[in-house]
Amino acid sequence: MEQLLAPLRAAGDPTRLRLLAVLARAELTVTELTQVLGQSQPRLSRHLKLLVAAGLLNRFQEGSWVFFRPAEKGPGGALVRFLTERLRSDDPTLARDLERLAVVREQRAETAAAYFRGRASEWNQIRALHIPEKEVEAAILDLLGPEVEGDLVDLGTGTGRVLELLAPRAKSGIGVDLSREMLAIARHSLDRPELRHVQVRQGDLYALPLESASADLVTLHLVLHYLDDPAAALLEAARLLRPNGRLLIVDFAPHNLEFLRDEHAHRRLGFTQDEIASWCRDAGLKLEASRSLQPKPGKGGERLTVMLWLARQTVDIRSQADRANADQDGSRTTGRNRKERTR
Repeated sequence: MEQLLAPLRAAGDPTRLRLLAVLARAELTVTELTQVLGQSQPRLSRHLKLLVAAGLLNRFQEGSWVFFRPAEKGPGGALVRFLTERLRSDDPTLARDLERLAVVREQRAETAAAYFRGRASEWNQIRALHIPEKEVEAAILDLLGPEVEGDLVDLGTGTGRVLELLAPRAKSGIGVDLSREMLAIARHSLDRPELRHVQVRQGDLYALPLESASADLVTLHLVLHYLDDPAAALLEAARLLRPNGRLLIVDFAPHNLEFLRDEHAHRRLGFTQDEIASWCRDAGLKLEASRSLQPKPGKGGERLTVMLWLARQTVDIRSQADRANADQDGSRTTGRNRKERTR
């Protein structure tokens, strides 16, 4: 009974109910929530702490920022959905909160636009070197086929475009990126009611803040060429996949455009089929398909060929972990037995 009463008591406060209503519409920081609710940060922090402890909210640290989002699973998630679906948006208090939320969203949009303006020339320069992104996205959907995805993870999510593209076929989606600036853009891009089942998180691609065997599809879209150790990133991506889960890699074929290293921080000038196949094998993945998207001939020298690779998980990561734990337990037992025999 207490498991039911605790979240009910936590939600049974006007301010906390307002917090749930606003956060059901957007993932926000404490600072942003103070703008929306018009209350002090210490007071809201106490309310948020209670809601998190009751399992009604999830808290995500991102550098010095902390984001809050309604729980999605378990009794807490079900209660939040039950309550927020019954709140009327024309309630005077909630209506004022939503008006201020619109202002916060506009501020986010301006921040994202300013970041884009500062880098538009760089990105346009790279885009001009390969086929249009719409054609790349069409090829992605075609290569993935009609198979419906469950839980999607997009690594190096950037602007969140892959999440946006694949969201209609996914039950849930998480985008991971190390850059807070890019995550701010992604949050703005994904801030739509039909995309509430996807979210973004800050994280290192070599040590992801996600559970093993928690994804049905993992994507790496134009990410590997920025990394010092692409093979290690593939190992970490493979760790996330459930049995029979798939990994989609989109990157460049080998090229000689050295200026991409000097001006755009590319660590690798593309990848060969053999490299990707070898790294997949080492990660317990079977490379099932690949596709080459050749650029149209044009003036100005060499252009970039976009490659798509699709691999499937052939190993049950959970079984591996269970066997490893069993081996460790067996070793400890054997060690104890040896000690007992020598006494």
